[in-house]
This record gives sequence, C-alpha cells and structure tokens, in this order.
Amino acid sequence: MGHDLKVAAIQMVSGQSINDNLDIAGKLVAQSAHLGAQVAVLPEFFIRIANAADGELSKIVEPLGSGTIQEQLSEIARKNKIFLVAGTIPIKSDKDKKCYNTALVYNSNGELVCHYHKIHLFKFDNGEHKFDEGVNFIHGDKFSSFTIGNFKFGLAICYDLRFPELFRHLAGVDGFILPAAFLHHTGVAHWEILLRARAIENQCYVLASGQGGVHDNGRHTYGHSMLINPWGEVESVLESGAGIVMGTIKKSVLDKIRQELPALNNRRI
Repeated sequence: MGHDLKVAAIQMVSGQSINDNLDIAGKLVAQSAHLGAQVAVLPEFFIRIANAADGELSKIVEPLGSGTIQEQLSEIARKNKIFLVAGTIPIKSDKDKKCYNTALVYNSNGELVCHYHKIHLFKFDNGEHKFDEGVNFIHGDKFSSFTIGNFKFGLAICYDLRFPELFRHLAGVDGFILPAAFLHHTGVAHWEILLRARAIENQCYVLASGQGGVHDNGRHTYGHSMLINPWGEVESVLESGAGIVMGTIKKSVLDKIRQELPALNNRRI
C-alpha cells in the first residue's frame, strides 16, 4: 500500500429494512472499490435506523464474530478486496436485553481484524424531547486501533467526537475513522468544527462517515461525510444523500506537518 492510501467514506440514509440497507451498502462499497478505494467506511447504524423503543433491535443482535449480518459484511470485503469498516451493528453483550453499538473492521480477505464498542452513549432530556441510547445499548470500555499497511487508525463512533480525551489517548495514529449518525440540528452547529479540531490537535487525518437525510422513521441526520487532513482542512465532503466521499491519506503530508509544527512532541503529560 506504500505511503498513500485511498479511502472512501460512504454516506447512507438507512431505513428500517435490513436487507435493503445491506444491499445499498454492498453496492456503495463495490463502487468505492471500483474507484480505487483501499478502505471503505460505512456509517453508524447503517444496518437500520429505527426508534429506540420499537423492539426490533433485539431480533438482529449477533454474537461477535458470527451471524448472518457479519457473514455478509465479510463477503462484501472479500469480494471487493477492500478493508471495510462496517459502521455499527448491534453486538451481543453479557447484559440481558442490552447490546453493544459496535464498529467492525474486515480486511481484504474478509477476516474480522478489529472491533470497537462505542464508549460514549448519547442521552438527553430537555423536558420536551428526550433520547437515550442506554435504553438498548451498554457502553464499551476499551480503545481500539488497527493497521492497514503502513497506516495506523484509531476508531471512534458519533457521540465519542465530543470527548477529546478518547482521541488523545490514541494520539500518534495516522488517522481516526468515525462512523456516525449525527442529528441535523447538532450537526449544523458542531459536526465540522469538532472533526477539524480532532484532526488539528492530533495532527492526523479524520475520515468521518455519516447518515445524511430524512429517514423513514422521521429522524433527520446531518450527513456531511468528509475527509479532513492533519492541518484541519476539509479535503472532500458530501453534504446529504447516499453516496461516496473519496480521498487520499498521505504519509508525506503527515510527516511534513508534524515536523514543521511538532506539537505532539512538545506536549507535557
């Protein structure tokens, strides 16, 4: 893979049909591979966007490493000869009726090489509206990173973006990969600025793959999947709708920025 890595952030507007979502995801991954991507990232909840209390989530929870959904994701990666970061799917935990919100990483042979259970779960109640991911999910407690050739990546998911200490723990990676389903009203205010901040303060690339549109359950997600370079510049972005954001991660850019502004070396712990 050398010193350049071509990447793709896939944006979706997932509905409640698992089969339809998998079909769309598979086609967009294949399109990414055709365009030369060596890595493709699916958004959070790419498998299904639904209301927290609809009761259907429990029917698609799988043990880590086995199950119909994971078998299909493995095949998508293998068939397209691409590294696949599969947004998130529900993975079984040891707590009754609760699961992990998990990103899975498959190599180009379709082998599961890494997983990350989302650490920070979104919860709010302003009296008029409330939302609690803890209804269905249990938080993870481990950081995750993986390598592709000469590149090392850290994983985070959506709400994790608001907690810079997670990213700082993994400082030194070449990039962060962040599947998300950011709500529209918070996305307008904070999405891009937080992504750029994580790139600037850690002097690395950030590849963010989001849900982007109005879903069939009425939820409105912000989209704006993007690739940001270590100087904090947005190199490519897709504002809304299903599609692909392409870009290239370059070792030469990482090295140049870290040499000219050695902030990571200058920090005191």
